[in-house]
Amino acid sequence: MTKLETVLNAIDDANRADPNQEDGQPAALLYGHRMTSEVDRLFPEASDSLKIAARGQHIERWTVARSTYPEGRAGYHAWRRDLAKHHASRVGTMMTDAGYAVDDVQAAERMLRKEGIKRHDDVQALEDVICFVFLKWYFAPFAAKHEESKVLDIVQKTARKMSDQARERVLKEFDLPAPLADVVKL
Repeated sequence: MTKLETVLNAIDDANRADPNQEDGQPAALLYGHRMTSEVDRLFPEASDSLKIAARGQHIERWTVARSTYPEGRAGYHAWRRDLAKHHASRVGTMMTDAGYAVDDVQAAERMLRKEGIKRHDDVQALEDVICFVFLKWYFAPFAAKHEESKVLDIVQKTARKMSDQARERVLKEFDLPAPLADVVKL
């Protein structure tokens, strides 16, 4: 088994414990596989660090409960920062245990902490993958539950995180209604 396979299997093993289910599977496990599918499609020459960061994006997400943080924006952002640190730490340990070089481990950890969106290609690539996964599998259920202004706001926030190339690709691959497509346009 390769180092990459070892780490991906370790992430999957951890995510099988997710008590949250989606389509009859642990939600974090399903999300990780969707992330892998999109990283392989969008970045076929991706480094192991990017492939691992994509698979580990939500590793053990359920263990850092949102309910343990204050309500509101500040509490939400604190929760997200702590989740990112947790994901980076867990994935970094798995990579180290599998024999990855320190630079590779640090690259994956940086991606998972989202340090350098819009400045580092690998961090931006992971963010683009996250946005595609959201649009492909999670946007429609979200949109069905929320009013139009909230949906437009989320699409604007998502588009701002994406690279220009990813935004162009979204407009080609997704049939977005005009108001949503307008906020994705460059």
